[in-house]
Amino acid sequence: MSTSDATARLRLAAHRQPIHTVLVAAVADNDVIGQRGMLPWRLKSEMAHFRRVTMGKPVVMGRKTYISIGRPLAGRTTIVVSRDKMFAAPGVLVAPTIAAALTVARGDALRRGAEEIVVIGGADIYAQTLACADRMVITRVHLQPEGDTTFPAVDPQVWSEVDRSEHPAGPDDQASFTVIAYRRRNGHPGAACVP
Repeated sequence: MSTSDATARLRLAAHRQPIHTVLVAAVADNDVIGQRGMLPWRLKSEMAHFRRVTMGKPVVMGRKTYISIGRPLAGRTTIVVSRDKMFAAPGVLVAPTIAAALTVARGDALRRGAEEIVVIGGADIYAQTLACADRMVITRVHLQPEGDTTFPAVDPQVWSEVDRSEHPAGPDDQASFTVIAYRRRNGHPGAACVP
């Protein structure tokens, strides 16, 4: 086999490799995910879980979510969706649309050997990617905070719970929480986010 044939086969194999889109969110019992651009709770234990779930993967977020974090996430490629053509931040990739962000994230995942693209918010980004996600990892925070941002409803006709773990409040946590993993029931996203 020639070098060009081998290269073509590698490209084809990489193109066929499934890269899953996973929504990761911390959601209060009343579906609140934010208040004035910030998380309305402090959960140090959950932040450690978030690092484990996202480390080594491309992470897609909206501009407001990035601004609330304030920096690129170490050990992850940070991709920010922004329609603001002037928006730039050191250490992040900026994409004008969800489709563009997921295309960049897929390329990054293939280069890294990662099997997942992680979407971390905010509400508009979750709403735009829910139809094309394969999985969700939702941390249910056992609080009822006031908030101005909520997570879309999880439709039990579409999503099947596949794992659940309870976590008592640690010394630096405001509440206990439950991590719930969901998988799309039919195994295939209902819509394509990437052209």
